[in-house]
Amino acid sequence: MKIRIDTHTHSVASGHAYSTIDELARAAKKRGLYGFVLTDHGPSLPGGTHPYHFGNLRVIPERIHGVRFYRGVEANIMSLQGDIDLAPYILARLDFVMAGFHEICFEPRDRVANTQAMVAALANPLVDAISHPGNPSFPIDLRAVAEAAAFHGKALEINNSSFKIRKGSDGNCKSIAALCMELGVRIVCGSDAHYAPDVGKFDTARALLKEVGVPRELVVNADEVSFQLFVAERCKVREEEAEKLKG
Repeated sequence: MKIRIDTHTHSVASGHAYSTIDELARAAKKRGLYGFVLTDHGPSLPGGTHPYHFGNLRVIPERIHGVRFYRGVEANIMSLQGDIDLAPYILARLDFVMAGFHEICFEPRDRVANTQAMVAALANPLVDAISHPGNPSFPIDLRAVAEAAAFHGKALEINNSSFKIRKGSDGNCKSIAALCMELGVRIVCGSDAHYAPDVGKFDTARALLKEVGVPRELVVNADEVSFQLFVAERCKVREEEAEKLKG
């Protein structure tokens, strides 16, 4: 299975990543990708971006070096209620909104509390997907999370970097992939690149999806048409929610 869009990349704006947007685009082109999503960390992560960074992504063209550029964020889950760290009016301007746990923004808790927060984030209309849900530092009820993703039409990520930097993720990711297949939950496969040469690296994640037998149609970034449809669907929901909250 090919992955045509990298849905998880970071630029120097994240504070602990080391490539520019231009360098990420060149790397995506070299990998033969159709496009990539810039998902710099939300502003609550120290050293990272100001909200203005996300609001101003509209100045960047849709194609860079012939590669499709998508405006996104890896927002931080901040509370048990599933709150994330960007305002709705900014989130409504983006193409793809992931939310995930990061220790400095949400201290790891027990399985029940972690699950409550992640399920609440999935219920948040402003969130499209959960980043690295297989992180063993945040034990969760995998079935409860997968069921919430299915109910709300959200995606769960199989994060290629997790197999290297989040030791112990393998079993969780395999279980998540199997649950997604059982429940019809959509999957996004991201590199989590913090350095341009890692853009489009999906080898371990793709091998896991193949081992589990996940069908191509569940992986929304396996082709550009499926991803565009997902983006259009989720953008409409976020725009409507932002308008409702404004009123």
